[in-house]
Amino acid sequence: MKTLTAGRLLPVLGTLLAALLCALGPGAGSASAHAALTSTDPASGSVVPTAPRQVKLTFSEGVLLSADSVRVLDPQGKRVDEGKPAHVDGKSDTAAVGLAGGLADGTYTVAWQAVSADSHPVAGAFTFSIGAPSKTAAKVSAAEIDPVVDALYTTGRYAAYAGYLLLVGGCVFAGVCRSSRPVQRIAVGGWIALFAATSVLLLLRGPYTSGKGFGSSFDLSLLGDVLATKPGAALLSRLLLLSAAAVFLAVLFGSYAREDGDRTRMERRDVAYGLAIGGTVVAVGLAATWAMAEHASAGLQPWLAMPVDVLHLLGVAVWLGGLAALLAALWSGEPVRRAEVQRFSRLAFASVCVLVATGLYQSWRQVGSWGALTGTEYGRWLLLKVALVAGMVALASFSRRWTGRLTDGRPASKKAASAVRTVRAATGAAKAAGPSRKEKDASPERAAQLARQREALEKAAGRRQRDADEPRSGLRRTVLAEAGVAVVLLAVTTLLTGTQPGRAETEQRQSAASGGARTTAPAASGPAETRIPYDTGGTNGRGTALVRIDPARTGNNSLDVSVTDPTGKAVDVPELEVSFTEKQKNIGPLRTALKRTSAGRWQATGFQLPMAGTWQLTLTVRTSDIDQITEIRNVKIN
Repeated sequence: MKTLTAGRLLPVLGTLLAALLCALGPGAGSASAHAALTSTDPASGSVVPTAPRQVKLTFSEGVLLSADSVRVLDPQGKRVDEGKPAHVDGKSDTAAVGLAGGLADGTYTVAWQAVSADSHPVAGAFTFSIGAPSKTAAKVSAAEIDPVVDALYTTGRYAAYAGYLLLVGGCVFAGVCRSSRPVQRIAVGGWIALFAATSVLLLLRGPYTSGKGFGSSFDLSLLGDVLATKPGAALLSRLLLLSAAAVFLAVLFGSYAREDGDRTRMERRDVAYGLAIGGTVVAVGLAATWAMAEHASAGLQPWLAMPVDVLHLLGVAVWLGGLAALLAALWSGEPVRRAEVQRFSRLAFASVCVLVATGLYQSWRQVGSWGALTGTEYGRWLLLKVALVAGMVALASFSRRWTGRLTDGRPASKKAASAVRTVRAATGAAKAAGPSRKEKDASPERAAQLARQREALEKAAGRRQRDADEPRSGLRRTVLAEAGVAVVLLAVTTLLTGTQPGRAETEQRQSAASGGARTTAPAASGPAETRIPYDTGGTNGRGTALVRIDPARTGNNSLDVSVTDPTGKAVDVPELEVSFTEKQKNIGPLRTALKRTSAGRWQATGFQLPMAGTWQLTLTVRTSDIDQITEIRNVKIN
């Protein structure tokens, strides 16, 4: 049976990762909402007899408020709210703002935007009426995240998690298993990635939550507002902790890694204890910057969820980051000892046990029910994560088998022993001979070229020695496969932190079913189309009108009406009119001026629909001075 070599495995892993990223790209947009609006007072779409003193909103989890988090607009589009929005009775999942006195009857629009307690921006709008519904000129445009900012911020989140795993896992591997130059590169590379990603996230935090463009990243006032929030403070704390981590790296891979003959065993042990304590404090502190600003800080039992989240992240870092360090050591051809691999195997087993224990609690807390495990997006991604972890554990069993065959002395196979003798003879002869006469007599450029060629030959001989050792080659292949699955696992884990928890999604559905909040955050739906045949009874009086409403939700919409004759050819008519009426709330008819753009086509932009629901679309078509007909259809507005 053919073995899966590294050259064959890398394309497979690359294809798997590319497929995952393609799947994540289109699907991530639907998971942007975390704190869902569950109820409003006055209720969405309701008619109250007298003006309320305040507008109150209740969410599925805590939200962070700003000065413009809740705006109330009268039928003319003027603001009538007073004071800053605030939490009701100190409850972070509420928001309320006072209203001015003496409000007239009519339909009022409430626009809200906030940052959910797990650091993600949310927004939406709804309407209520005083006395009786009326037409409204209020224009509400929900703050949308700039695509460039969204892409950079998402990339930064992935890079931050990857950097933390490499930093912590590399340092633990160096301190417990083996310290070498490849392992140092893993840990230092993780520090650089985490520092760069955190800096980018801090600068982009303001534009990400406010819907502004990339140019506002260096707005100092916006940055000051970010630092005053919990996510901003967490990012700043992470940067400060990384400065301490830099000192830790310098000691771990500097003076401690060097064998110092003047240092006694007792002194070295004291330094090791100091590094262990200091490194643990820094690693826990870094993990806490995620726990205090994401899912663990909101919802049920945050006092327990945050420490559990820290343990979970530490377990992932020790396992996956250590796996990357082991792969780097094996790939470099270094003589990794059997005892060192066994120590990491025990570390990985302990990490998996921690992950299972903490993961069970997190699953119960975030999913809430068996139905949500398969009926919500968060639950489905969680099932994929569990499957990936199971796959890594299965691969780890193969790695343990190869570890049992490792030897620290001479290679077990004749092929490996022969390769070692050949390499040793070649490198020994090269060192003894020194630079050849041809190299001495050649020009500096030619001498440098010959030296590079000799170095390349030595590296090739080293790779032959590495590949000839069957146990280490087998271990390297299985560890490479584990690392490939780990990359996919990291992507899924990062995606989970940006997905609305299954428990919150279930609560939102139950609230909507009970009528608590019939209008929540703007839905990414539409456009809506309706095809309306007509017959005015006169000459050339038959045809079809296709009415397109984009995006078919509250706020600004555009209308596009195309008229064709029975053969499908575009045809002009003398008069065309479209209006919308909400019968239950007695709103409308709302009309807009259609502008002819080409033969048989009319358009209108900026058409306002103040609330969600089923609206009655009325189409009037006149084909001659006396031939006219009106058709009525129902359309759904989100």
